[in-house]
Amino acid sequence: MQFQEFKIDNLEEFPKDLEKLLANQLETIDKITKSDDESYEGVLKPLQDLEEELGNFFTPLSHLNSVENSEATQKAYEESLPQLSKYSSTIAQNEALFEKIKKITSSNSQAQKVIDNDIRGFVLAGAELPLEQKKELEEIEMKLSELGNSFSQNLLNATNAFEMIITDEKDVAEIPESDLAQARTEIDGKNVYKFTLQIPSYLAYMTYGTSRHYREEIAKAYASRAPENAKVIDELMELRQKKAKLLGFKSFSEYSLATKDANSTDEVTKFLEELGDKALPQAKEELEELKDFALRTDGIEDFKGFDVAYYSEKLKKEKFDFDDSMTKPYFEQTKVLRGMLDVVSELFSVEFKSVKVTVWNEKVKTFDIYRAGELAGRVYFDLEARKEKRGGAWMHDWETHFIDAIGEKHLPTAFIVCNFSPSTEENPSLLRHDDVVTLFHEMGHGIHHLFGECNERSVSGINGVAWDVVEFPSQFLEAFAYEKPILKRFAFHHETNEPMSDELLDKIKDTKNYQASLGILRQVEFSLFDFNLHKKLHQGEEVQELLNEIRKKTALLPVPEYNKFQNGFAHIFAGGYSAGYYSYKWAEVLSADAFYACIDENGFNKEKAEGYQKYILNRGGSEDMSELYRQWLGREPKVESLLKLYGIKA
Repeated sequence: MQFQEFKIDNLEEFPKDLEKLLANQLETIDKITKSDDESYEGVLKPLQDLEEELGNFFTPLSHLNSVENSEATQKAYEESLPQLSKYSSTIAQNEALFEKIKKITSSNSQAQKVIDNDIRGFVLAGAELPLEQKKELEEIEMKLSELGNSFSQNLLNATNAFEMIITDEKDVAEIPESDLAQARTEIDGKNVYKFTLQIPSYLAYMTYGTSRHYREEIAKAYASRAPENAKVIDELMELRQKKAKLLGFKSFSEYSLATKDANSTDEVTKFLEELGDKALPQAKEELEELKDFALRTDGIEDFKGFDVAYYSEKLKKEKFDFDDSMTKPYFEQTKVLRGMLDVVSELFSVEFKSVKVTVWNEKVKTFDIYRAGELAGRVYFDLEARKEKRGGAWMHDWETHFIDAIGEKHLPTAFIVCNFSPSTEENPSLLRHDDVVTLFHEMGHGIHHLFGECNERSVSGINGVAWDVVEFPSQFLEAFAYEKPILKRFAFHHETNEPMSDELLDKIKDTKNYQASLGILRQVEFSLFDFNLHKKLHQGEEVQELLNEIRKKTALLPVPEYNKFQNGFAHIFAGGYSAGYYSYKWAEVLSADAFYACIDENGFNKEKAEGYQKYILNRGGSEDMSELYRQWLGREPKVESLLKLYGIKA
């Protein structure tokens, strides 16, 4: 089976081409629905083929809209969303098809999982609702899709609209040269420094910016981005609660758990609150140490949120004689990427070969994956920040591993997207250690999809995997990015090729849990805000009031009134994490436990790594993750492993 070529022939025509494709698909679905065939092979196999066809066609546009955003991609994307929403609703409301699927059974466990998931999907899409309520749900879905896109676009526009120009050298005196090179520019014949809200630029000033005035300015700009999103949030919240009530749930949080690993809203809230309680005492100690340090070094008596990153970095340097700028010259992007691929190859017995194919940007690198000498998948890496690309890092699946209705095998493809410092003719792209961790994290998602070996598309790779455990494989792989034997493979100075010293490598590991409890509290704050926000309808001032209430326990510093964090919380308002942000920590219990199972004093425990590949990666969504985990290790994951990973005394 050949891989798809990444291309869109005509952006202007894309919505019309999509319309034709969807019309053809609905015609095929109608034939399947009306046929006498009631077998899995005659009904659900061809339906999954249609899903793959649509995904293969639409993914290049949704991907392009994120990585090479332009008026043309926006227009095509925005015109396509209502069509897709209508198409989904039409299928979800196809009662005859639903009745047909309800009669199908299979002795094949993968196929039966597809049937069960499909029935659940129909119910959650409103198949059992009266006609009037079905129409209402269809309108809600369409509007939710548009609002999520508006939220994302508002945020991108606001991020791109801000520039902070610094003319005085003393205000950039502590910024590492690699970051400074990105900021250096010329305005009216004068050399100046330009900082933006793009993450590499923003973090560079927040972490190393000498001027407290400028740190406050850029922090304020970042925390008050896209105020128009407050209105979008109000509309989203109202529609999400309406949707949940229509489908018979008490709240959107309860609706969200219908497809997740967690059993109840109380279980999630309890888990988060307990985690917060365990992290709180150590977090308070960490903050006091930081405040004392700022007072001792610079006489700062009114320590503020915009001081945290700057003094954290300085204190880290004093405590460990270490900061990011010491390791950054050793993490040249190309070497890190190759080194990570070598680690994955060794752990899971695969090979990555560079390949020249059609890509959307000249900086994109592509590799074909081979297992036992046979072609098994393809992965694209788009790792550098640019203006047309939305911030953050993610994995986007494209093609899937499965056997189609005519017995042909399809191979998987995926995109790994990050926003690292761009390379130029003069300077290579150098990564902070945090960036190295991010790359391993996204590759963890990538191999979850790319190593899937299920024959049924709907449960292969990341398809059908419960949202609150989807972060498990990504967090599992990122844990390796702190290990000395792993880093030794690619940490070489970009100018001298000298390997990173043992002393520096030790410091990366030693500093891993520096301020870990403050980090956990922050994640608990985001997760509780998200989950409790969706437990009942919150709008207007109630949104801020809820956040303020949670912050009484999680935010150990006063938060300024201008901070409207929620207006930039794209994960839950424009991504797939609504009432699911807790998943990061929920999955981390699994990943920490799995990591300790797969690593020993000799490095990799190959036997356990093979088991991880066989039970967790290969099987995708074919069984519940908790069940797959038990099959692999013969027990439940231990929460203590998470605390151990962070060095927190329980």
